[in-house]
Amino acid sequence: MKTFVKIRTVVTMLVSVILVTVNSGFTAMQQQETVQQATKRKIQIALLLDTSNSMDGLIDQAKSQLWNIVNELAKAKHGEDEIELEIALYEYGNSNLSAETGYIRQVQPLINDLDKLSISLFALRTNGGQEYCGTVIDRATRQLEWSNSDKDIRMIFIAGNEPFTQGELKYEVACGNARGKDIIINTIHCGSYDEGVSGLWKSGALIGGGDYMSIQQDRKTVYVKTPYDQRINELSVQLNKTYIYYGSMGKTKKVEQETADSQAATLSESNLSARNSVKASKYYKNALWDLVDASEKEGFDITKVDKKTLPTELKNMTDAQLKAYVEAKKKEREKLKNEIQTLNNAREYYIAQQKKENVPTVESTMTTAIKKQAVKKNYVW
Repeated sequence: MKTFVKIRTVVTMLVSVILVTVNSGFTAMQQQETVQQATKRKIQIALLLDTSNSMDGLIDQAKSQLWNIVNELAKAKHGEDEIELEIALYEYGNSNLSAETGYIRQVQPLINDLDKLSISLFALRTNGGQEYCGTVIDRATRQLEWSNSDKDIRMIFIAGNEPFTQGELKYEVACGNARGKDIIINTIHCGSYDEGVSGLWKSGALIGGGDYMSIQQDRKTVYVKTPYDQRINELSVQLNKTYIYYGSMGKTKKVEQETADSQAATLSESNLSARNSVKASKYYKNALWDLVDASEKEGFDITKVDKKTLPTELKNMTDAQLKAYVEAKKKEREKLKNEIQTLNNAREYYIAQQKKENVPTVESTMTTAIKKQAVKKNYVW
């Protein structure tokens, strides 16, 4: 009888251990699934622009259509994943740049700071030079911090008007190397379609696994004025007031936000409303200098904020007062963003109804190529 009791006790203990192990396994699997569901995905785009003579129209299109491009990309979805947009900017073919660099300059690395990117586009100036397409593609492939995830999108868009073959580094090698790293090469020839084909721009796209497109770079951007522009821009003024700068660069970054607003306004009211709609999107995040965005980051501790770097009216607040102030601004911002997003949906529908012709531009060629290629990685719009 005693032997039986001992055996039963041992069996009971073994069963308990097995159940605990199994339950732990299920818990680990559930936690892993939760982590996978909350994973961040990236859309990474490097924009390589020819800034030699006669490319002013290309630059004008890029800076005037940036916000429409970002607005379209903000509609991208990949299951329940959070998507982050990073854009890099290079200029090439400008004789103001040194021959030692191949007349190439990295203007911005892959960043999500859209204000800084826009200001950089407005600062570009053209001048004659040698356009080495293979070299600038190779430079972007090697220099930028590309994601390693096979679910992320990595693309290079190169735009110019001279033959794709210039320079010592063969474009075939550069495009092939990029493709080997799952970076898609899309080429935009500024000029006629057939001229770009003979200049081997299409060949570069084929080797790089992307699309070849052509645009007339001197065609002016057509701004469609809508009944929603004025209200969006008025709400954006209120939205700006919800940003609370902090840190050593906080005040400078707040000025950059206002500068990008002013630059967009110089082009048209419609362009400003496109930018302001982006400011209400998921891609416009400024946690490095804005307390409201920073407060949403895991591990944020408001007691660690250097109050000397805050706006004057907040410097003497207690931690509790500052926390309450940030929470109030967060609620105000969400309300404003929701209203702007609703208006922007109506704005975009109005523009779609007004456009009578589909003329290839930097905006249309980029958004079409991105959507087409993103489907292969299960992104939807």
